[in-house]
Amino acid sequence: MSQPYISTRADGPEHSIWFETRPRHLAGGGDPRHITQALRAAGWKNHSDPDYPHVVLASPDHRHTVALEPETSSYAAWWRIQAHGDHGQWYATFGGNTPVEILAGLTDALLKPVPKTAPEIWPTLAWAGWSYERDEHGNETATHPDTILSLRRRNVEPAESFFWTAEATLPTGLGGHERIWHAYFDDRMPPHLIAAFTRALALDEPVQRRHYDVPHSHLVTQLQNGPQGEQLAAAHEVRLKTVRATARKTRRTALAAQTTPSTMTAVPARSR
Repeated sequence: MSQPYISTRADGPEHSIWFETRPRHLAGGGDPRHITQALRAAGWKNHSDPDYPHVVLASPDHRHTVALEPETSSYAAWWRIQAHGDHGQWYATFGGNTPVEILAGLTDALLKPVPKTAPEIWPTLAWAGWSYERDEHGNETATHPDTILSLRRRNVEPAESFFWTAEATLPTGLGGHERIWHAYFDDRMPPHLIAAFTRALALDEPVQRRHYDVPHSHLVTQLQNGPQGEQLAAAHEVRLKTVRATARKTRRTALAAQTTPSTMTAVPARSR
């Protein structure tokens, strides 16, 4: 018996008209499969309840988990990324309007070996034209030229601990701000992961969105001159192929690091 055709947002890109959307940080969440299918291609296991509208993925070694649970408000924490176990515990959360292309900067970095040296964070944004401030309490803030997007590292007194936030907000005209999306990072998070997210945050490349998928259409420019259906599907397959290759290389590197070279037992010389 043939299955009935049901039109859903999970349909392939061939079923939509796509618009090249700028700036990317105001383009809306996008297709979560940009992240979830990439993680599964890297060997992460799906622990979701098929009768509940969420996605729960765990890395092969169970050290990291990614959960996507849509909330009633797109500004709430839809994405939760956590580290577990003796190698360090941390967590990060992201609102539903966080573009998946930016969030993927972090999730893709989870699939790669940890770099030997911690990469820079603030210079990446400075090179992209962001302003930078540090106050007398040690709080640091970088602001996008449009003043809507910012990255902050805040000091929590008196514990001398820090936390990171990234957010896109609009002034309300009454001294307050309307939040478009918000991200929170535990300061125990490895610096290379925050740096990976920051690099994705600094990019100005457009992303593909449907015409009515952006949360604030008056803040973006959408042009129907980018890749469409089959091109987007092909690009996604290339992404998954690259992720699989990266995951295999990372596993081989980890295995080689755990393998100690065999020691040669010295054979005593015969006495004459």
